Amino acid sequence: MTDSWVNSAERIGVDLHLELSGPGGRRAALIHALREAIRSGRLAPGTRLPPYRSLAADLGVVRNTVADAYAELVAEGWLTARQGSGTRVAERAEPPGAKGRVPRKAPPRARGPRHDLRQGTPDASAFPRTAWLASYRRALQRAPTEAFGPGDPAGRPELREALAEYLARARGVRTEPGRIVICSGFAHALRLLFPAVLRGSLAVEAYGLPFHRELLTAAGVRTVPLALDEDGARVGDLGGERAVLLTPAHQFPTGGPLHPARRAAVVDWARARGGVILEDDYDGEFRYDRKPVGALQGLDPERVVHIGSVSKSLSPALRLGWMVLPERYVDDVLVAKGDREAWASVLDQLTLADFVESGSYDRHVRRMRQRYRRRRDRLVEALAAQAPHVEVTGIAAGLHAVLRLPPGSERSAVKAAVWQGLSLDGLAEFRHPEAAMTAPDGLVVGYATPSEHAYGAALDALCAALPPP
Repeated sequence: MTDSWVNSAERIGVDLHLELSGPGGRRAALIHALREAIRSGRLAPGTRLPPYRSLAADLGVVRNTVADAYAELVAEGWLTARQGSGTRVAERAEPPGAKGRVPRKAPPRARGPRHDLRQGTPDASAFPRTAWLASYRRALQRAPTEAFGPGDPAGRPELREALAEYLARARGVRTEPGRIVICSGFAHALRLLFPAVLRGSLAVEAYGLPFHRELLTAAGVRTVPLALDEDGARVGDLGGERAVLLTPAHQFPTGGPLHPARRAAVVDWARARGGVILEDDYDGEFRYDRKPVGALQGLDPERVVHIGSVSKSLSPALRLGWMVLPERYVDDVLVAKGDREAWASVLDQLTLADFVESGSYDRHVRRMRQRYRRRRDRLVEALAAQAPHVEVTGIAAGLHAVLRLPPGSERSAVKAAVWQGLSLDGLAEFRHPEAAMTAPDGLVVGYATPSEHAYGAALDALCAALPPP
C-alpha cells in the first residue's frame, strides 16, 4: 500500500508530501511517514501540520485515523498540540531517544582568506542602493504593459536608446539603438558570436583571462597569442586570422593602453583583410591620470564590435552588458540569441535605462573614479614606504595594478600571500599557454575589491607577503 499526497490547502500555508507504505494499516503508515519526514529534516521544527479534517480528506481516510496518529506522535515528543496554535513539529535540538548519545559535530569549515585583492570585482559595499532603488521604482511605474511579456532578444528599447546616447558621449562610440544588443556580460557576448556569427581562429593578447580562452576553446575556436610590449599588442604580427580580441583602453592585465599608431594599424588591417576587431571595453571609464581614451570602435563602426558591461562600474551581480555591432552582424546575433530574452531581466534593463538617463550612472562613475584613484594612490604610497624595490606598472587606470617583482619570486610571493590570509593572483596565471614571450614576474592586485574599512589591513598583508630586494 503506497499513497502520495500533496497538501495544497491555502489556509494552512504549507505543502506536504507523504508516502503511506508498509504493513499495519493506514494509522501505522501515517505515523511512520510523519516520523521519517521529521527525522530527515523535511519537516522542520515549528512547522504547522494540516488539521485532522484536511489531511483525512486528502488521504481518503477517516478523521480519527489522523487524530490518533497525531496523538501518538505528540505522546512520543515528535509533535506538540496547543489550543489555537494547531499541531506543530516539536521544537527540539535532537530527536527522541537521542539523550546520552555523543553529539555529531559538523565538519570544520575551511577558513577563507581574510583579505581579498583579486582583480575584476568592484567594491560591493559601494553599490548605489538608494539611487538604484529610486530608478527601479520609476522604471516599474513607467513600464508599458508589453514589457512584462516574453521580451525582445535585442533588449529593451529604453535601455538601447539610453546606451546609444551614453556611449557616444562618454566613450566616443558611433552607433544607433538598432545596432545595440543587450547581453548578460562579456562571456555571454562571446558565446553569441562564436561559432554562430564568427568562425575560424581568433588572435588574442598574450595575457588575458583564462576563462575567456577556455570558453572559446569549448566553442571550437583556436586562439592565437599576440605578443605585448610597452605599446600594447603587437598588431603588426597578425597573420591569417580574420578576427582579433583586444583590450585597447587598458590592456588586461598588464595595464598599458594600445598606442595610437597601433589603434590605426589594426583598423587598417581589419579593412584590408575584411576582418573584425572585438573590443573589450571592460573598465574604459576608469582612467585617473588623464581623460579616458575613446573607444576604438569610433575609428570604424563597421569593423569593430564594441563590448561593455556594468560588471566593473556597478556590480557583476546585475548580469547586464551590451554589444555595439556592425550592421551586418545584428541579424545573425539575434538569431543566435533566440526568439525570447532569457538572459537579462527586463526590470533590470528598465532600471539601468532610468539610472543612465537620470544622471545617476554618471554620478556613480565619477564617485567611484575618485575612490579607486585614492585606492591606487594608497597602494603606491604603501609600496614606496615598505617595499620600494617593487614597482607598480601600467597606467593609472582601472580596478587593478600589476606589481613587478624581482626575477624568480612570483610563485613564492603568491604562497606568502596565502600565509598572510590574502587572496590575489600571480601574473603568470593570465599568460596564454602558447605565448612565446613572458612578462617579468608580477602580482595582479585588485585594489577595488575590499571595502573601504578593510583596505588598509589588506595593504599591510600585501606588503608583508612581498619578497625582499
